[in-house]
Amino acid sequence: MAETLNPQVKKGGNTVAIIAMFFMFAMISFVTNLAAPIGTIWGNYYEGNSFLGMLGNMMNFLAYLFMGIPAGNLLLKIGYKKTALLAMCVGIVGLFVQWLSGVGVIGTGAFIVYLIGAFIAGFSVCMLNTVVNPMLNILGGGGNKGNQLLQTGGALNSLSGTLTPFLVGVLIGVLTPESRISNVAPLLWIAMGVFAVASVIIWFVNIPEPNLQKKDAPKVKFTHSPWNFRHTVLGVIGIFIYVGIEIGIPGTLNFYLADQGANGAGVIGEASVIAGAVVAIYWFLMLCGRTISSAISGKISTRTQLIGVTAVGILFVVAAILSGKETTINVPTFIYSGPEGAEAQVPISAVYLVLCGLCTSVMWGAIFNLAVEGLGKYTEQASGIFMMFVVGGGVIPLLQQLISNTVGYMASYWLIVGCLGYLFIYGIWGCINVNKDIPVDDEPANELKEAIINAE
Repeated sequence: MAETLNPQVKKGGNTVAIIAMFFMFAMISFVTNLAAPIGTIWGNYYEGNSFLGMLGNMMNFLAYLFMGIPAGNLLLKIGYKKTALLAMCVGIVGLFVQWLSGVGVIGTGAFIVYLIGAFIAGFSVCMLNTVVNPMLNILGGGGNKGNQLLQTGGALNSLSGTLTPFLVGVLIGVLTPESRISNVAPLLWIAMGVFAVASVIIWFVNIPEPNLQKKDAPKVKFTHSPWNFRHTVLGVIGIFIYVGIEIGIPGTLNFYLADQGANGAGVIGEASVIAGAVVAIYWFLMLCGRTISSAISGKISTRTQLIGVTAVGILFVVAAILSGKETTINVPTFIYSGPEGAEAQVPISAVYLVLCGLCTSVMWGAIFNLAVEGLGKYTEQASGIFMMFVVGGGVIPLLQQLISNTVGYMASYWLIVGCLGYLFIYGIWGCINVNKDIPVDDEPANELKEAIINAE
């Protein structure tokens, strides 16, 4: 594969395109992670209703349900370059609509405008997710170089996720009745600017299109689908649950620490700034976890890693639930330092939840690899299905906020314990391929030959 791709890409244009892809990889995380911290503004406006505050995150991920498979089809019909350009244009629109929600008087109408903007931005992020991973692999020529570019892009993705809640927290400061979306307008405009610059770069760069579908190409019909494989179906559910866990843990923690009401963590001082700084460590630890996993994956199997991190994750979350908010710990000054060097204190439960970032960092790759094991020619179809079920990143955190409004923030994490339990069982039993009788490698050539004959 590498030999056929390398001649298509000129080195100069290749480098510029790679840099643009890196920026887009970072933007995926940036745009996604804006939703939860911005949601604290709306939650505060609606008298601490974190369920309504998390609705923006829900709308962002709901877009995946509608766009997952169409995004994959766009790659075949119009190619990587045009799909990327379209995604960035949609992203600019989504961010602009969110900015509009902060213009004028805050209220239900403005909230609805914000939700529409978050939904539009979700379409953009879904399309970018579909484009960036395979495009970086292509630009790297496949093989080790392509994988290296993907790992670098993933690191920038995690770095962006680390910075986003921190920057939002700094701009918001202390949540008050006067807090508005306009407080975070600089971040929205910066994001729109990055999309615009990346669009110009991609417009002028030559991008290879190895999978662009020709109009007269014969269509191949498969006798089965990914839904015929038990381990894949359970893995799709696993992805739905995992993304919910990844977003739900830090998202709810952000609400908990920023909430200065009776249900909150009781943080004194610039609660939103402190919350953003603490939650940022979760995303930083995800970066560390991915780095560690890439180093040990040659010796420790994916299945073993999944079982291990889910078990440890359950212990961390249970410890957080049982520790309550009476026992506190000082936030290190290199993470947050208040006016005149004042120290901040947070419940020790926040430490346990932040440490979960080390565990969640491994889960996406592990679940995906185990779920597509042995699929052969059905792998591409499975990828589109997986992208659809990323919607779990909106559903589960929203459900967690509904629970937290009823029984409290920490008690809502029992939902996360249950979700981690499912992934633990998937690693033990569910990931085993029991459908090895389904042909996955020997049919494509015969089916393609038959299709060509029929076309002729």
